Order: sequence, then C-alpha cells, then structure tokens
Amino acid sequence: MNILSAATKRHTAKAYDAQRRIPEEVMQQVYQLLQNSPSSVNSQPWHFIVANTPEGRARIARAAQGGYSYNAAKITDASHVIVLCSRIDMDEAHLNALLDQEERDGRFRDAQARAGQDAARRGYVYQHRFGGKDVAQWLEKQVYLALGTALLGAATLEIDATPMEGFDQKILDAEFGLNEKGLASLVLVSFGYSSASDFNAGLPKSRLAQEATFSFI
Repeated sequence: MNILSAATKRHTAKAYDAQRRIPEEVMQQVYQLLQNSPSSVNSQPWHFIVANTPEGRARIARAAQGGYSYNAAKITDASHVIVLCSRIDMDEAHLNALLDQEERDGRFRDAQARAGQDAARRGYVYQHRFGGKDVAQWLEKQVYLALGTALLGAATLEIDATPMEGFDQKILDAEFGLNEKGLASLVLVSFGYSSASDFNAGLPKSRLAQEATFSFI
C-alpha cells in the first residue's frame, strides 16, 4: 500500500478482535519505525513499553478505570499496546549517550564535529530549560512525532491502531516506576485488527477542505 492510500484509508480503531494477533515480523517493523522517528537535534527523548502478552496489557489497563474505563477494552482486546514515554529532562547521562551512539554510528569526521554537535544540542536544551522554561513540553513534542510515524506506518502495514490520551497517568507511571527513571507516560497506542463492532471502520473520513487548511504563497 502506498503512503497516500494508507493515510486516506487509516482510521482510529474503536474495537478489536481479541482472537487475532499481529505477526511478530510485522510488529518488528513498527518498533523500527518508532526507533527511527525524527526528533529535534536527534534528542530521542523517548522510551517505549511494549505489552505483547495478556498480563502486560492488563497492567496497562489498570490506568483505564473510572472516567477512563471506555478505553479498557481497546487495551485488553488489542494484539499489542505500546506506552510512549517522554523524558522529563535531558540529563547529562542521556546527552552523553546520544553523543557516544552518534560516534559509533560514524556521524563525526573528527573531534571538532563531535564537539559541534554536542554544543548545538545543548544550545537547544538550555534554550528550553532556561529561556522558555518548557523543556518537558519540548521533549513531549518529539514523542508525538514518533506517534505520528507509528500510526501512518501501521496503516501501510495494514494493521489497525488507536492512540489514547485517556488514561490515568499517575497510575501508569507508578505501575512501571517511570518517574524514578526520569520518564513520564504520555500516550498509549493499541495495535491489532478491528472487530465487526468497530463502528469507525465503516465511516467515511472527514477532513476540512484543502482551501481551508492550506495557504499557498
């Protein structure tokens, strides 16, 4: 399926066939899409928790209770669920890990290039930490780039997906000890195959007209 066809046909699944599993080789492509998502100054401020067992999905579903119970079945009936987590800050350990990985991957021709990359990235971090005082929000934006990559990628792989912000973040963060690791849960994505009760699968896509969405200059 080409990318435009996938973008046009994809929908947010509202109900899953609990008996159908996504093949592992397909999900490995989803993981690679997430890993290779773009991020500002290659900051990669994310961590992904994958629930591919009923027990794992049940742990995530603990955060879908009370006012969020409408999302519980989308978690428990899905084939796979991924928690997209964002770093709370860009600490020294992460900054150094990025730099070391870039060097291993051959991105620096010499020590000066390495130092330049480090300075450029820290410049953005300091701008958001001390200038805008919005470093956490800036990092969250990068995670949403990964979310978009995964959703479009899932459509090209002909699997269904559901992004969810409707969950209790405090419960989920505590369940996986995220804050102690410098992380916070941000958004969930379920992957699987729609069931016959997925009403959204049969509805036409609705988007504003191009003339309302674009300005050409």
